[in-house]
Order: sequence, then structure tokens, then C-alpha cells
Amino acid sequence: MKNRNIFLYIFFVFSSIGCEKFLEEDPQALIAPETFFASENDARQAIQGTYAILKNNSLYGQGGLDWFYDNGADIIEPNRSANFLETMGNYSLNEALADVSVQKMSVSDTWKDLYRIVYNANIIIDRVTGNEGIIEAARTEIIAEATFLRALCYWHITNLWSDAPYYTGILTLEEISSLGRTDESTIIDGVLTDLQYAQANLPNSYSDDQRGRATRWAAAIIEAKIYMKQQNWQAGLSKSLEIINQSQHSLLPTYAEVFDPANEYNNEIIWSLDFAKDITGQFDPAFPGRSFAGNSNWRPSMFNPRLRDEPKNTSERGALSSALSARGEAFNGTGLQVASKDFEANFPINDLRRPLNIVDNYLGYELNFPYMAKFWNLNLDTSPRFNHEDNRMVFRLADVYLMAAECENELNGPGGAYQYIHPIRQRAYATQAEWELVGLSQQQFREAIYDERKWELAAEAHRRYDLIRWGILLDVMQNIEFRFWQPNVNIRPHHVLLPIPLQELEQNPSLLESDPTNNGYR
Repeated sequence: MKNRNIFLYIFFVFSSIGCEKFLEEDPQALIAPETFFASENDARQAIQGTYAILKNNSLYGQGGLDWFYDNGADIIEPNRSANFLETMGNYSLNEALADVSVQKMSVSDTWKDLYRIVYNANIIIDRVTGNEGIIEAARTEIIAEATFLRALCYWHITNLWSDAPYYTGILTLEEISSLGRTDESTIIDGVLTDLQYAQANLPNSYSDDQRGRATRWAAAIIEAKIYMKQQNWQAGLSKSLEIINQSQHSLLPTYAEVFDPANEYNNEIIWSLDFAKDITGQFDPAFPGRSFAGNSNWRPSMFNPRLRDEPKNTSERGALSSALSARGEAFNGTGLQVASKDFEANFPINDLRRPLNIVDNYLGYELNFPYMAKFWNLNLDTSPRFNHEDNRMVFRLADVYLMAAECENELNGPGGAYQYIHPIRQRAYATQAEWELVGLSQQQFREAIYDERKWELAAEAHRRYDLIRWGILLDVMQNIEFRFWQPNVNIRPHHVLLPIPLQELEQNPSLLESDPTNNGYR
């Protein structure tokens, strides 16, 4: 969908969203409850607008969900102090800081945007159900897509806050403002029901001009992840094997091919959000008078180096700049997401994935920081600073193979689990002697999974979620060193969850009734 008006806001449904309270904002930021879809096109525009919220900086557009799923773990850290990364990266977060929005990123922004999608999805489902102006097949697909988006957001909400407000019908903003927190298990039951409906009614794939929309397999992988968090290993294994054996997706021959910017719809990727250069969204302009662009896709700029930081020998900076220019490239990112000190030190030297995850020398110039080149796009024509066309990968098949390996090991030990981890390791090492695992105990295989997910899925927004569900976040964080922050010293048990933002609590005291401590933050 690169050359179409991808997920643009629809003027009669959406408007650009500020940082005001979710329940006190301009009503045009949400679908009006009285909205009637006179045609299939109206309903599909509403779905596209709801996808657009996913691409906000608070979710998948810039730091967003990376802030909560990767920062504050053992894979990435910033190369310098950055206020919007510090609260999670250094575990200084509190209720008041949860409201502090930097470039439309904060705990509060993420909370509001997730609930905006829930609100809109509920209205879409209600207004499309039984709508005779839309043919039945289209109604079913639109409802399934809205149901998936609702499930995705409630899944994130439970991951980040556990118990939370939950509703699936049409409520007024006043009614929503008095909702208390629903138990996580009840929400997850509803999420699973939504995901199963989505899988039954979403297509396996889309035509080229519709890529970027979620398929049944995107719903399936979330369902499998939920079962694994519940330690329902048999259900997790069955769902993982369904994806492996029945979907059209397959592992690519090499790790590098997965991240090739010229092949971003490759067969390993289960779902990615489609971005396009020069397509404007809610973050345009970022700052008045500055050319910060377009479609909220800052993520590659977070990983691309910044020339002023490089190379290590500053007298060679001009030569490096010239060498880059000769290739049509530039170090014009922010460089704010680099490999952590521990990750760099422990990534196996003979692992063929290392050069995509740790780059400390480029074009013969020694660099100050270890960059993660798998997310780079240095091409000035196709990917200028803050205006990248690169898609945002969400889920891929290698993750599912490792999920199957973990489930099989927990059920029956490693004997039957090697078949799922070996295809991942086989492309990561040059010889069988290096990639083959043999003779491991169940605990040894479990620890091998801890590491394999770390190396394979580095900075793909899985790590903190994994460490938390394994129950080892504190132990891991307290036993590694960082460059200049001290998350190993500051982390506390309550940091496995986020606080509900203070402004939400002030507006809705019911949110404190079931937990006066606000997830341990007071």
C-alpha cells in the first residue's frame, strides 16, 4: 500500500490527536457514537483510520511500545541521556512522570491511544453488524478486523497494566469515565474470544495493495502468546504448530534477508504495519518551523547512527561523511537505540546474526557505539531522516518456531523440542557442530530458549514481556551493567507493570477502588 493514501485520517471521523485527557479531548478524535456507515467504503475508511492510531508515536510509530517492551531490559539502551527513554530505561517511573509527554510518547499517551482504538472498534462492530448497506461478506471481514484491533489493544493493556477498564459495547465518554478496573483474567477471556473470531473470519493473506492489514495469523500468534503466559503449554504448542504447518509463511534462508528494506513483505513476516515516505499523519508537523516529517515512522531514525557521535576518531568524521555520501547514505539518525553493554559483550562471536545486531565498525571506521544494523536504512533517497518508508515489523515466523520449542520443552522435555529450535540456529551458524544442541536437560533447554530469543528477536519488542512472563526480569536486570544509567540499582518488583497515569486517576477515582496502590506506585 506504499503508493496509496495509507491509513490517513478520515475528516468526518478523526482529527489529529493532542496530549489532552482521553475523556476530555475533541470528540472528533474519536468516531462519533451516532456515526452511520452508509456503504462498505465508509466502514473501511473507519477501519483505516483506526489502524492509523496504531502508527502514532505512542504505539508503533517511534519509541512507543518499544519503550515498554524493550527498554529496561538487557538488549538495548540509549547512547546518551534521553528524557523520554529515561523513566523506563532507568526505572525512575512514577505516577506524575507517567503523564509527561515527549514527542507524543508517554505512559499516558499509550494508555489513551490504546483506548481510542477500543472505543472506535466497538462502534465499528456495532454499526456494521446487521447493516444492510454492506454486503454480508464485507460485514464479516470488517467486524473481524475491528475485533482483532480491539483484542490487540486489550492484550497490550493487560500486559502493561494488568487489571484495567474493559468494555465491548458502545458507552458514552461519561460512562467510560466511571469504569473501574476489570480483572485481567476476565479481559483475557474476552480477548481470546475476539481472537478466535478474527481467525475464523480474516483472510490468510491480502493482495499487494492491501498488505499491512492483519491476517488470521496475526491473531493466531497473539493467542499462542497468551496461552504461553498462562503456562497452558499444550494450547500454546497447538496454536504455534497451526501457524507453522498451515500458514503460507516460511523461514527465509538467512537472517539478513528478513530485514532487507527492499523485501519488507517477505514470507517470514506475519504482520507488519505499512509506512510510506511523505505520507503525513498525526505527527506532522512535529515542531513548527522544522522539517520533522511526515508519517510518524521515526523508528529507523532511532537506530540509525548520528554523525556527530561518530567515528571514534573524530578527526576522521569528514572522511566518514564523504564515504557515506559516495554510497548515497548518511548517518542522520538519532542513534538513541544501540546494543546494550551486556548484549554486546555476550553475543556469540561466531553467530552469523551478530553483524546485524552489533555494528562497531562501518566502512573501515571504528565506531563509538554498537549499532543494530538490522533496523538501519541509511539510503537518503528512500529513507531520509524522520521520513522513512520502512515498515514496522510486528510478528514473524521465527518467533513462532521458538514458541513451539519452548512449549514442547515445558510439556515433554527437550527431546521433541530440538526440531523447532534447530531451524533458527541452523541459519545462525556456519557448521552443524555450532548450531546443533544435544543432550540438554529440560532446565538447560529452558535457558537455551532464554538466550535464543534474545539473539534472534533482539529489539523486536518482545524482551521485557518474555522476562516478565518467565519471572526473571529483576534477577536479569540486577546482575548486568549499563553504560551510564543504573536500572540494575533502581528496578523494583512493581516495575513489571506501569502505573495508571495520574490524570486518569484524578478524572476517574474508580480506577483506584480495586487497587489503591496503583500497581505498587503509591
